[in-house]
Amino acid sequence: MLSYASKRVVIGILTLLAASIIVFAVLEVVPGDPARLMLGMNATEDAVRALQDQMGFNRPLILRYFSWLGNLLTGDFGKSYTYSVPVIDLIKERIAVSLPLALISLALSTIIAIPIGIFAASRRGSTADTTAMGIAQVGVAIPNFWFALLLVYIFAVVLRLLPAGGFAGWENGFWPSIKSLILPSVALALPQASILARVTRSSLLDVLGEDYIRTARAKGLSRRKVLYHHALRNALIPVLTILGMQFSFLLAGTIIVENVFYLPGLGRLVFQAITQRDLIVVEGVVMILVATVIAVNVLVDLSYAIVDPRLWSRK
Repeated sequence: MLSYASKRVVIGILTLLAASIIVFAVLEVVPGDPARLMLGMNATEDAVRALQDQMGFNRPLILRYFSWLGNLLTGDFGKSYTYSVPVIDLIKERIAVSLPLALISLALSTIIAIPIGIFAASRRGSTADTTAMGIAQVGVAIPNFWFALLLVYIFAVVLRLLPAGGFAGWENGFWPSIKSLILPSVALALPQASILARVTRSSLLDVLGEDYIRTARAKGLSRRKVLYHHALRNALIPVLTILGMQFSFLLAGTIIVENVFYLPGLGRLVFQAITQRDLIVVEGVVMILVATVIAVNVLVDLSYAIVDPRLWSRK
């Protein structure tokens, strides 16, 4: 188990290193002068040269990369040109919104999807199965920004039960903050729940067709016991894969939903930094998101070994 875990961690570190090279290359080696992009095309030459000197744009590319990477490892993400504050402070402030939003959305998606997937698989070919998968297909097809606007209209404008946008702030209480995240969480969770429900059903149906399942049934075990004690655990690996991908998407792909609900999260920060040409902020946020995605994938790999010990016992 230790060897299996060590290999996955090493792969994760190497992937993060490769990702840092790509992020640096894309955002630092953009066509044109990065300093002029940040200041705008109407900036004076003196202002451009001053920013180039301040941010080290005049140094050789390889030195800039290793300097940037070394600063990242020490927690120094640079200073935002737009906000004039350390980038790490902006990230800490915004992740307090994006992380709970992603976690709540993932919890809602899981709570909704897995029971529906199990229900549909246990009734394969029935009207209930067809109806459940039809609803799931609709959920996949609905754009989450359109669904978000629909939720705002129903629950904020018509019923006046939940806020239409903004974030109350954790310092103003737990419940007001959670209320601010309910609608965006549901908007994010719906398409993910639809995908997860379909994957759960397909994975369970594959397992239910195996010989050992038929043997268990032939020994007199009830259908329910076979489903929950034998089939479900063996069907979890594809489900865990999708869960890992979904968390990564929910954390990194909230730009549209956060802008719809005016949430001060990482997605909105990236959007603002791009429009303001604040490349330092974009680099820092993207690397945080990449590191989170890689860490989640490593944890998913390790969870495979817990669900199916054969994966690491063969290593």
